[in-house]
Amino acid sequence: MVIEDEPKLGSFICAGLTQNGHVCDHIKDGAAGLEALMVNAYDLLLLDLMLPGMNGFDVLKNLQSLGNTVPVIILSALGDTENVIKGLDLGAIDYLRKPFELDELLARVRAVQRRNAGQQTAKLKFEDVEMDLYTREVTRAGREITLSNREFALLEFLVNNANRVVTKTQILEKVWDMNFDPGSNVIEVHLYQLRKKIDKDADHPLIHTVIGRGYTIKGKTR
Repeated sequence: MVIEDEPKLGSFICAGLTQNGHVCDHIKDGAAGLEALMVNAYDLLLLDLMLPGMNGFDVLKNLQSLGNTVPVIILSALGDTENVIKGLDLGAIDYLRKPFELDELLARVRAVQRRNAGQQTAKLKFEDVEMDLYTREVTRAGREITLSNREFALLEFLVNNANRVVTKTQILEKVWDMNFDPGSNVIEVHLYQLRKKIDKDADHPLIHTVIGRGYTIKGKTR
């Protein structure tokens, strides 16, 4: 999640993360971000400090009191030592001063991934499909499958919503971070490619189109 009240910067950060295989939510104020953090499990929070209403320090205080341990990297123009120390004391694990280069931010994100990889097994499994979220390796029934970053993110989103129908709008927002364009066939194209790879030579397909509603990944009906 990115909590950043500047729309262009927030969109830029999410676009950069998405292009590098991440799924990103951009929220523009602290209160809404905190609410979403308590409902959904996020791997990382990129947090601005100068937010309308509930500022970044207040978000950190609330996360502490609620026992939410999501890793936090602060992104802020407030780069003086006092604010850096305050943010770290409130639980942030890193502090990146604005303006920054996207490559530097991505390096900080990778550092968090490596740290988390040493603390937990980051794998998803559905039926005979297994996904390693850090090595980005995918197998089905032991068969290795090579996916593009976008295909990997799409499969991850489907698996996290297994047996539920997700709409084109939800996929565009979560995987592409873009508003729904009724005339776009970008999802159909990527799903076609993903289906060819995941369901190839399998005894039953996993990825299904639900006409008029969206898409789902579900197991064989027993």
